Amino acid sequence: MVEKPAIAGGRPVRRNLLPFYRPFIGEQEKKAVEKVLTSGWLISGGVTGKFEDEFRKYIGCKFALAVNSCTSGLHLSLAAGGIKAKDEVLTAPFTFAATANVIVHRGAKPIFADIDKETLNISPESIAKKISSKTKAILPVHIGGLPCRIDEILAIARKKNIKVFEDAAHAVGSIYKNKKIGRWGDATVFSFHAVKNITTAEGGMITTDNQRLAQQLSILRLHGLDKDSWSREKTLHPWKYKVLEAGYKCNLNDVLSAIGVEQLKRLDSFLDIRTKYAKIYDRGLQDIEEIELPTRPAFGKHPWHLYIIKLKIERLRIDRDRFIEALRKENIATSVHFIPLHLHPFYQKNFGYKKGDFPNSEWAYQRVISLPLYPKMTGKDLQDVIIAVRKIIKYYRR
Repeated sequence: MVEKPAIAGGRPVRRNLLPFYRPFIGEQEKKAVEKVLTSGWLISGGVTGKFEDEFRKYIGCKFALAVNSCTSGLHLSLAAGGIKAKDEVLTAPFTFAATANVIVHRGAKPIFADIDKETLNISPESIAKKISSKTKAILPVHIGGLPCRIDEILAIARKKNIKVFEDAAHAVGSIYKNKKIGRWGDATVFSFHAVKNITTAEGGMITTDNQRLAQQLSILRLHGLDKDSWSREKTLHPWKYKVLEAGYKCNLNDVLSAIGVEQLKRLDSFLDIRTKYAKIYDRGLQDIEEIELPTRPAFGKHPWHLYIIKLKIERLRIDRDRFIEALRKENIATSVHFIPLHLHPFYQKNFGYKKGDFPNSEWAYQRVISLPLYPKMTGKDLQDVIIAVRKIIKYYRR
């Protein structure tokens, strides 16, 4: 007898809801924050400088600049890169809104290039077809942490003198061909949002090897000033500064940076746990013909920010949305990464995109589910997810 899933009247696998994500915050982070709170200096200062330096060393790049979000970092990168009104910037529609929104904020036009079905990353072949004389930058996204074919993207860009700014929101700890993500493009931007592999609650980091770009990013990050408060505090005239650009307010403060310093110390152990858990999912789900497991990188290392399965919906009597509802009834929370941007009202109304424009992205959207994967999960949590998925598949398979 096939056991009914809870959505069909059966008993749920778990008594309580397993959240999609919970951050791992320990005593070290709490003590570091308390130390900053009692220091008298809360804004960007020495602790933020330390976080930048440690992150720079971890990536192996020349410059690292902390910002208040990955979104801010992407916007600053485009601004420092000279992207302006009427320029075109290529990116994938299969991403979060921030990736394309920052292009719009520069007055430029987001041009979407479709993804590869297997990896869910932007396709270099699709990029090559979309380049025009107006293309000034490419903004590839490393979905779930799986590295893009960034060397191929860079080869296309360099032939046309096009800049490459990487959206590495998911890719802290990702490696492509023995070189960490963060050392490939003109600039790379990471996220430290609460759900990411390491967190500062909110925050991000821009990495680059380009000194001129780093200087411009530093100026634009804080109102276009030539010196920040921490630097001016050490002078006889801390109230003196020069406005060099009409900049923005995107700096990261010492309170959040203190969390980042401690989280960075844990990063490698976090990645080890994520890799271990991904392998447990693999073993528990690999024999299910109705599911396609996440792609492994052909070269490099996957940091497993997300564990994305694809449903083979033609083999099921249930669509992706109802599958998610069934998992929720089993007390398993999940997510979807992502609703393609060309299906959203803003991008349809303002840029003329419509359903059917990017078939690979739409194909993926109908099938993908991100399962819970984070260090605070237990072995029982993982088994509960596996049991729930298997239970629903068994009941709804054709």
